[in-house]
Amino acid sequence: MTKVAPIDQRKADHIKINLEQDVRSALTTGLEKYRFIHEALPELDLNRLDTTMKLFGKTLGAPILVSSMTGGTDEAETINLRLAEAAQECRVAMGVGSQRAAIEHPEQAKTFQVRRAAPDILLFANLGAVQFNYGYSVDECRRAVDMIQADALYLHLNPLQEAVQDAGDTNWVGIAKKIEEVCKKLEVPVIAKEVGWGISERTAKLLAECGVAAIDVAGAGGTSWSQVEMHRAPDEFTRQLAATFVGWGIPTAESILNVKRAAPGMTIFASGGLKDGLDIAKCIALGATLGGMAGNFLKAAAISTEKAVEVMKLTKRQIEVTMFAAGVGTLEGLKVGRLKEVG
Repeated sequence: MTKVAPIDQRKADHIKINLEQDVRSALTTGLEKYRFIHEALPELDLNRLDTTMKLFGKTLGAPILVSSMTGGTDEAETINLRLAEAAQECRVAMGVGSQRAAIEHPEQAKTFQVRRAAPDILLFANLGAVQFNYGYSVDECRRAVDMIQADALYLHLNPLQEAVQDAGDTNWVGIAKKIEEVCKKLEVPVIAKEVGWGISERTAKLLAECGVAAIDVAGAGGTSWSQVEMHRAPDEFTRQLAATFVGWGIPTAESILNVKRAAPGMTIFASGGLKDGLDIAKCIALGATLGGMAGNFLKAAAISTEKAVEVMKLTKRQIEVTMFAAGVGTLEGLKVGRLKEVG
């Protein structure tokens, strides 16, 4: 039987593969099918547009989320701290990667603990929902939140990744009921998050019934974790299995609309293949509250905090220019008939 790599090795592999390999989905986000209506006479001052917003008791400078990526290794600690420093400066939200490594190996907690670099940001803790069938409970959720002084908890949903991973956790029976229990007992909001294959109407309805405070759709069109696992595969059988699913998933734009239909009023985070502030603005126009990106920020933080700040500031300016050219002075204004489907 193949020896399973320890969690810390897996985390190191994930960073290396994401930085060095082409792990994109064969699908697109679907956002390319939408265009904003251009206004040649916007009647706005670009430098007075308001992109601030409030969410879970925190004020953000822009609807930008540094999507959950990493933790559990020394390199991950450096990257997380740089991302947090940049998020603090730019006043944007941030999620950390899965904290299972630190729950099981407490000495790794420091690789996730970014409050020392970012005392004011909206910060999300992160655990895999499937772990509720492998011994986890609301206690581990509290530990994850307390570990990083988080404002809310992500429960990530990654059945396909687990299914194509060597020795993955594939018993998902009864997970919805356990998510519901956590939502009732945990002292902070719970957010359900896919990892790159999107959210169906059926799943959105189920999650709403569980009582989640928000859904991060993490649609198809960006990083495919089956492709990441393909690069990690210990043998040809597992490699071919993972490679099969490069075109699997529900695109990001479609996922947002699925949640809107199935769970009206649900707070939606959009992620999955977003490449810039224009994509974030499109997601907001479709009904999202935040737009999350991972790859762009990871590559920048691998260089320096300053580079991460630069990318975040550019992303914010892209949102502002989109609003300006669409003749919209507020984020809410983006949602009022400013987007046109063209394909």
